[in-house]
Amino acid sequence: MDRRQFLKAGGALSFAIAIAGDRLELMSSAQAATAQKINAWVSIHPDGTVTILSAGAEMGQGSMTSLPLILADEMDADWSKVKIEFAPAEVEIYGYTFQNAKGMAIVGSRAVMLYFNQLRTAGAQVRKVLVANAAQKWGVDPASLKTEPGFVIDASGRRMGYGEIASFATVPSPLPSVDKSELKTKDQYRYIGKPTARRDIPSKVNGSAQYAMDVQLPGMVYATVRHTPVHGAAPESWNEAKVKSMKGVIRTVKLPDGVAVIATSLPHAMAARQALQVKWTKGAAAGFNSDVALEKMYEQVHADPSAKTQVLQANGDAKAAFSSAAKTHKAEFRSDYGYHAQMEPLNAVARLNEAGNHIEVWEGTQDPASSRTAIAQALGFKEEQVTLHQCYLGGGFGRRSLGDYSAEAARIAKEAKRPVKLVWTREDDLQYGMFRPQSFQCLQAAQDATGKVTGWSHCVVGDGGVLLQTGIRPTYYQIANTHIESRGTPHGIRLKHWRGVGHVFNVFAIESFVDQMAADAK
Repeated sequence: MDRRQFLKAGGALSFAIAIAGDRLELMSSAQAATAQKINAWVSIHPDGTVTILSAGAEMGQGSMTSLPLILADEMDADWSKVKIEFAPAEVEIYGYTFQNAKGMAIVGSRAVMLYFNQLRTAGAQVRKVLVANAAQKWGVDPASLKTEPGFVIDASGRRMGYGEIASFATVPSPLPSVDKSELKTKDQYRYIGKPTARRDIPSKVNGSAQYAMDVQLPGMVYATVRHTPVHGAAPESWNEAKVKSMKGVIRTVKLPDGVAVIATSLPHAMAARQALQVKWTKGAAAGFNSDVALEKMYEQVHADPSAKTQVLQANGDAKAAFSSAAKTHKAEFRSDYGYHAQMEPLNAVARLNEAGNHIEVWEGTQDPASSRTAIAQALGFKEEQVTLHQCYLGGGFGRRSLGDYSAEAARIAKEAKRPVKLVWTREDDLQYGMFRPQSFQCLQAAQDATGKVTGWSHCVVGDGGVLLQTGIRPTYYQIANTHIESRGTPHGIRLKHWRGVGHVFNVFAIESFVDQMAADAK
């Protein structure tokens, strides 16, 4: 369902919170359907059904339920009458603001935190408009009215349902402002903080939940990719004639970092992929040996006084603390690469229109906005030429916050000139994965004669920049003299967030080191 269909679905007597230009407005769906640019958060239908769009990618963690629940609580919707749909991939409208930038990425377990205030305000605005319209209908002061789930109620107990109000509502423009004091207090919450069944569970149990893997389109063909075995390389040539002669194979497509095979079925495409013999350029990671780097190279970088160093934190005088220490401790830790291993293979479905100037992509993504951007860039399109249909995700862990596989599907569909379902093999996903970086860490601590920790030093070595550094600052320990640094050694390996990223190895090292010191002190 596209935006216009969504807004028309409730009939002419519903209304929707919407964005027109750069303003938040509330208007009837009839008005919204004729607007040139319109996006809705919530629509109230004459039968009392409330449809709320959720910007939360749903990969089993509950965001698709929790975000609409926030809005529903503040507007006093009847949760049993709330329907949830995925929001469009339009960051300026459906994005949160984080570090002075708009985003839609559902990562770091931050969905509720980042959307909480925005959705509460939207819900409160809906409630205000509903109350104002009911008050005008009854000829009473809006301040004399209250709301209960799905109804506006006056002092005499008279009730008017939200659906009935939607059928005659007039809407101010702009929407009424909402002061923080007008938002519900914690003791007034009806849904927030209460046990609530996730809305995605029934459809996942009965099999009706749609993942991108489930999407079927008329005339659709299938594709898979043989990616470079060395990160950073590109295909030069391959045995195209032999592969094209195989059963079911339609053609091959050159990608920046691989060769795609298009066939009439996925088994045919996978068989052809297996038969591909590709000559590759020399990749940035050529000759890299991760075992040697982890066991030897990183330690050498740590010991090299001329190595390029980024100081992350420097408080007090760590050198003085160590030089005057009654006792010092030292420990080293190593952590290997981490592979995401999401249950659902990376996949996407893409369809280019006949004119060749607009593409639709079905994908399960943690970040619809950046995925839409990646697709547009891959085709040389503007983002307005890309429609992204969000689907459920069969696991993400950070890997699905980058739309590289969706951009591939778009490239292949453009070449195939027909709808394409792209599926990565598990082997390719592992070989050409984006890994949590490996690292070597050296920690040192100084104690005075009383046993107090007076100095702290922590150095992490590896490739990955900020991916190496999260969680490394021990802010929960009050140590006056600290020196924390990172030393980078680029390898050309594709790296990515993997759950807690640096927290996994940095915090593990910090806590293990503290435990060792405590054990030593008995």
